[in-house]
Amino acid sequence: MTYSTNPARTVFERVHSALPHGLAGEVVAAEPHARPLTRRALAKQRTRRLLLDAAKRLFNERGYEAATVRDIAAAAGLSTGAVFASFVDKADLFGAVIMDDFEALATHLAGADHADATTEASLLRLFSAVFAFQRDHLPLVRAAIGHSWLGHPEAEARMRTGVARILALIDDVLRTGVARGELSSDLDLRLVNEMIWESFLANYRHAIFEACDAEALAARLAAQVRILLAGWMAAAA
Repeated sequence: MTYSTNPARTVFERVHSALPHGLAGEVVAAEPHARPLTRRALAKQRTRRLLLDAAKRLFNERGYEAATVRDIAAAAGLSTGAVFASFVDKADLFGAVIMDDFEALATHLAGADHADATTEASLLRLFSAVFAFQRDHLPLVRAAIGHSWLGHPEAEARMRTGVARILALIDDVLRTGVARGELSSDLDLRLVNEMIWESFLANYRHAIFEACDAEALAARLAAQVRILLAGWMAAAA
């Protein structure tokens, strides 16, 4: 795939390339283990879980730079050697924390029922749930956004994979709107998804720098989505 020279567009294309064409909303499930985990494997899982929970707490409280590997290990009740036995370095640990958070968010959102809602209502429910979920760890969100711009290939790949889970949910809502005749059948789904996602991300600066709560952010996004959908619904009329 050839990417645009526009930095903003490049980020969008790299993120959206993780979405399989024609498989919106589908997530490939990991194959179940053929055999039960050994005691050693279970111990490694427990250690990893302890480190992820401690790292998330400290990254959220102190930010990426101030949270040291030594402090994270101590908070988990482990040695620094345990950290490096599970992760390559602090950047690798941070990336795992972000992916873990994306997984938890995707699971949280998957339970929402949008069957009888309009496209606008479904999108607002989706993003209101995201805002509410992330309200208590905005510093972590800020660190994740900043870290994604540093150009580390592994960090970018993880971010792309995590974001794709959310983009698939947006895509599913839009496709449902098209299928019901609510939105235009020739709607550019990728472009529309991009516009909605960028509006969503832009609102985080109000939460981070202006202390806007989830309700205020949802209201702001509602106005943005309503303006965007007005044109698309007119095309479908």
